[in-house]
Amino acid sequence: MGSPPEDEDFRQALQGVEPLPRSRRAVLRRARPAPFPRQTRLDERAALAESLTGPLSLDDAIESGEELAFLRDGLSRDVLRKLRRGHWVVEDHLDLHGMNRLEAAVSVSDFLRRCMARRLRCVRIVHGKGLGSHNREPVLKGKLRKWLSLRDAVLAFCQAPAAQGGAGAVLVLLRNAR
Repeated sequence: MGSPPEDEDFRQALQGVEPLPRSRRAVLRRARPAPFPRQTRLDERAALAESLTGPLSLDDAIESGEELAFLRDGLSRDVLRKLRRGHWVVEDHLDLHGMNRLEAAVSVSDFLRRCMARRLRCVRIVHGKGLGSHNREPVLKGKLRKWLSLRDAVLAFCQAPAAQGGAGAVLVLLRNAR
């Protein structure tokens, strides 16, 4: 079986042709830059904004009365600083947005009871900034301060860092359930 005439014509046309010598150049491919997590950038911006607009120190914030903070008698203020700086990992959270005072009180009570039963140590409660309330004031923030300070299971609480809700959330340190 012979080859088709086009193949034969092609071979005759290429007779005596030698391939070009291989190039000694190396093909370099640029390494792609490592991915940069978007949330890291947002957290850094929020921290910068908080440092520029917020109080100079945790002690100043607590004394000004603006920041939601509480420390059980007998505990070192260092506990509050550690809580604010994220020493304990937030293990669960509760969002009170859209709730009235009664619903929020029941939800907070149930949430803390469940957290103690699960032996959780640090939790976050989002109370909101009050922008949707009648006078655009944080109604639940004041209520939450009262509710949490009355519970023996709560050792300390403070305003959450900006990346975790800022003035609209609180971090709560619970007693070890033994």
